[in-house]
Amino acid sequence: MNSGSVAPPAWQCRAMTVAYGDFIALDGVDVGFERGRIHAVVGQNGAGKTTFARAIAGIVRPRQGQILVDGREIEPGKVRAARDAGVELVHQSFALPPSFTIAEAMEFGTRKHGQLFTASGLARRWTQHLAELDVTADVRSRIRDLPVETQQGVEIARALVTDADLLILDEPTAVLSPSGVERLFERVRRLKARGVTVILILHKIREVLAIADTVTVLRGGRLVAAGLARQALDPVALSDLIIGGPAAQGAEAAVGLAAGAPAEHAMASNKAAIEPIARLEDITTEGRAEAPALDHASVALHAGEILGVAGVEGNGQRSLVEALCGLAKLKEGRIMMGGRDISREDLGERRKQGLRVIPFERNSEGLSLSSALWENWAASRLLAGPLLSYIRPQRLRAQARAAFDRWSVRYAGPSQPAGALSGGNAQKVIFSRELDGQARLIIAAQPTRGLDIGATAFVWKALREARDTGAAVLMISSDLDELFDTADRLIVMLSGRVVAEFRPPYDMTRVGAAMTGAVTEALSEPLTGARP
Repeated sequence: MNSGSVAPPAWQCRAMTVAYGDFIALDGVDVGFERGRIHAVVGQNGAGKTTFARAIAGIVRPRQGQILVDGREIEPGKVRAARDAGVELVHQSFALPPSFTIAEAMEFGTRKHGQLFTASGLARRWTQHLAELDVTADVRSRIRDLPVETQQGVEIARALVTDADLLILDEPTAVLSPSGVERLFERVRRLKARGVTVILILHKIREVLAIADTVTVLRGGRLVAAGLARQALDPVALSDLIIGGPAAQGAEAAVGLAAGAPAEHAMASNKAAIEPIARLEDITTEGRAEAPALDHASVALHAGEILGVAGVEGNGQRSLVEALCGLAKLKEGRIMMGGRDISREDLGERRKQGLRVIPFERNSEGLSLSSALWENWAASRLLAGPLLSYIRPQRLRAQARAAFDRWSVRYAGPSQPAGALSGGNAQKVIFSRELDGQARLIIAAQPTRGLDIGATAFVWKALREARDTGAAVLMISSDLDELFDTADRLIVMLSGRVVAEFRPPYDMTRVGAAMTGAVTEALSEPLTGARP
């Protein structure tokens, strides 16, 4: 199916198949993209989206099939051939050297061997280039010191150095705040106006419907639909195409507010009169570059409630998690849990009190990608055991297998490396480990980042069930729609402080204003302030 244009596609894949051993990642995909438009490619985790992007960019060599530009076949599996044809890919994981300055990173790979340059010359050249793409940054800054949104802008600017005709962005919104997503989309629209063709690999339906001219759907490595006009799609119909058949139970809610899905909040109760499971009282922590300090922050966490944390990334959310986990040094205040002061207790002791953590980065903080699945699952149990001599791998493998089956993890076997899992299944492994019968306080940090609709619905359902069985859930997300759909109460963090509190129904304008410091909402929790 196409969008109705009779013009031949500028970029086309014919019967493209990519395999890794016996695993077929793409199966006979035949699709074309018109020049000067914004095309979204969507699908669940494992649908083949990233493989598709990497094949077009020449990083992956198809087992069979053709790639054509303006009707001319280019050599597959060759990055140089793809670049010569005008194709550039910006990866989900940023690729510029973190120790380089922006100017050095932009110059990297563009200057011919033997040419000389000066620091001032590089600065002039790349300041102008960044300005043309509306990227505001000092080109003398090092990549590692840049905010995520600026890093992405530099990555895009670097990809366009070669005057690319086709720019592919793989999951570009996964690391951005809502306002950052809007700025990215404006940048993409300006690129389109310049004649650049853009392919966006996306997960969130509302983002697809906000930016794309056409939509292509992959499922299980196969093409389901191609060139669908955005105007002819609605959120639920697109969700059905992505998931297969009528949307799976709970998946419609993961489409977000754009689909009109009702938020599932816990019934309002007088939680202020109930002793919370945990509370931070006037906490100030020591700050670091990657985790700005908490500044006299007070938070109460109640049983049977999902407390959402909103805020532009880098405003103390990570320090909040680290303080609750005992990983941040406290300068002032105390942390109470279960009626006792746990301020000086380590993470192991806090886990014994029922603390469980879904970390910010599942691949670096939640899992050891080179270790077996059963070892990842059993890690917390091994640490809690009295003696390493009592470890019984056979029993742990059986327990892990049973847990994975309960959580519907798709895996080959308990001994396979965790790095072989898709993002959604990796997150399920972490949930199967953390949400056990002793979980009383669950920290869920960006739990759906990079996940598809089905996996997102799974995560929301699991957190709601934990809430409904009496756990307190602290959910940190940069996605306001997600917080509005899931949180029973919402706090906003700004510069390490808790500056506002909201209850349903939420107002996007007011919450957004609090996130930027334009307005401060009165805090209603009586537990904030100085400790007795």
